[in-house]
Amino acid sequence: MEQKNRLDEAIWVSPQRMSGTPCFRGTRVLVQSLIDLVEGGETIEDFLRLYPSVTREQVLTVLDLANTQILECASLLTTA
Repeated sequence: MEQKNRLDEAIWVSPQRMSGTPCFRGTRVLVQSLIDLVEGGETIEDFLRLYPSVTREQVLTVLDLANTQILECASLLTTA
């Protein structure tokens, strides 16, 4: 439940906004934009400069929750 609340504070999803694609809350900036930039070798600082409407806290929350999900999935692999 805590993770859902943290996620809800960082992003929003609505069919009426950006066709339901997850965006950083209060913006039209796609969460995928962060992933794409990081995959391309850019930094969080670069992302925040490009998208000043997104807060550092939102970015760190999304990355932390993604990390948590990866670790949970990986732990399932080791117990199988």
